[in-house]
Amino acid sequence: MKKLSIALWILTMGGPLATAENFGDRRNQESPHTKTHFKLRKFASLAQWEAHKAAIKQQILASAGLLPLPPKTPLGVKRTGRIDAGSYFWEKVVFEPLPGFFVAGNLYLPKQIRGRAPAMLVAHGHWKNGRIHDAPDYSVPALAANLAAQGYVAFAYDMIGYNDTRQLKHDFGDSVSEQLWSFGSLGLHLWNSMRAVDVLASLPEVDARRIGITGASGGGTQTFLLAAVDSRIQVAIPVNMVSATFQGDDACEMSPALRIGTNNIEIAAMMAPRHMLLLSATGDWTKLSPTEEFPAIRSIYELYGQAGRVWHRHIDAGHNYNQQSREAVYAYLARIWRGPYRRSAAPKERAVLPSKLETLLVGAIKPEGGLAGHTEIFAQWQRIANEQAAARPAAEQRRVFEQILGVSWPKQIRTSPSGEYLLLEGRGDGDRVPTRGTPGDTVVVDPDGERKTPPPAAGALRVEVFQTGAATAERDFVRGDYLTFRRSDDAERVQDILTALSFAHSSRPRELRLVCGKRASLWCLAAAAIAPVPVTFTPAEPLGDLSDAELAKRLFIPGLQRAGGLTALNKILRSK
Repeated sequence: MKKLSIALWILTMGGPLATAENFGDRRNQESPHTKTHFKLRKFASLAQWEAHKAAIKQQILASAGLLPLPPKTPLGVKRTGRIDAGSYFWEKVVFEPLPGFFVAGNLYLPKQIRGRAPAMLVAHGHWKNGRIHDAPDYSVPALAANLAAQGYVAFAYDMIGYNDTRQLKHDFGDSVSEQLWSFGSLGLHLWNSMRAVDVLASLPEVDARRIGITGASGGGTQTFLLAAVDSRIQVAIPVNMVSATFQGDDACEMSPALRIGTNNIEIAAMMAPRHMLLLSATGDWTKLSPTEEFPAIRSIYELYGQAGRVWHRHIDAGHNYNQQSREAVYAYLARIWRGPYRRSAAPKERAVLPSKLETLLVGAIKPEGGLAGHTEIFAQWQRIANEQAAARPAAEQRRVFEQILGVSWPKQIRTSPSGEYLLLEGRGDGDRVPTRGTPGDTVVVDPDGERKTPPPAAGALRVEVFQTGAATAERDFVRGDYLTFRRSDDAERVQDILTALSFAHSSRPRELRLVCGKRASLWCLAAAAIAPVPVTFTPAEPLGDLSDAELAKRLFIPGLQRAGGLTALNKILRSK
């Protein structure tokens, strides 16, 4: 597990929290993490699942920094160095998923193609040699070459930081600035995968209606993430990664808010009702697949009446994509793309690999107009985000913030007394927001007591937001994967203000008023902008643009700058 990042230090203010009553707030009591044993929840109907699936898709895209998607600029696909390998051809490929940023890979092509062939993306895992790794337990070249020899187009492409694709290191994205802009390994790799689908769909050899993806370990994570957000994927084969007990711990498998209220089983199940083969092994974290993960995913396919479209193979081996696993893939693809066949005719590995696998590499990528490295690529990402935010209408901008912050306007508030406090629960997930006073036209958020609370007779509700004042409570140690499974503290505070505003709105005031101390100013700005009803908010200080470092101290919410930052929040508030 990665060390505690600077971003998480800011989240916890760098030290232990004071002990106070937590009012039974579940946010202080539950600490899901990558090794939590998850269960797939039960869904009463297909409609219920479809609504949940749509919400998870938006959550994945927001977490990845792909909400909205960046513009699809020209790919500039370059195919070079075709080699006749006997039963197939292979080529070197470079494409440009973002202007100035390049990804390399290899195309493996059948010798004879009648019409257009089905195609498979091959996403490699974290084995040392990436897309050219060839060993008894794992081989990308063996998989791709044999797929091509059997009549499929295979495209094996680099993870960021591997082989030829080294403009960025693999594990970037952990600084507060990168997190505020949602610039990280998982998101950019997912974007690269979406653009790799574009590459395949553009090839004259490929049937764009029959594109699939497979990968093991980290490549398995990429397989089900891509299948979850890109409907063009018609076949998904995640290998040794869909687990109830391990959700991944690499930079390309984790990003803030990715698995809030969900897990890899549900994300993989989003493939339904399209074709999927789930491959697991006795010697790794997928060892429970026959009794847990596969039956759970099949239950989602059953909601569609398509249980026959999900298959499972359990291999007696360690963490792998070995020959036995690969031949299970060949058999499955032959079944769904080549029609019925006798079991004895299942394809076996026969393709001969290049004697020197290094010949598959492109070498140094220095195309004209390329960006030098992290600083320039990050600046490009920020420029694209700012242009998109500036062009969005205020109403659409509000919806983007709502999704990226992971907050919502509660439609119904449950209340319960606790001593001098009235607890509000708005989202139905165990949040408890302590308040004092009476609901009216004013909500006060002042964790440091800088402003006096108007008397209850004035119709004022004072709210103690998450981990401030009376709502401060002890909680479990904040692990390095905390933000993958939880919202940031500041996002929770914005939600608590929205919950209090919704409760105050139930008393039918013509307009709501937010009164906030200096420390709460940015929390209140975000809540006032996102609220779907008019809210008057006069900050205690001017709220202009701040540097990433200063913003992280006062309103640390991953993706905030990607969504438009304070400029966009002020724009929304002025439009009301």
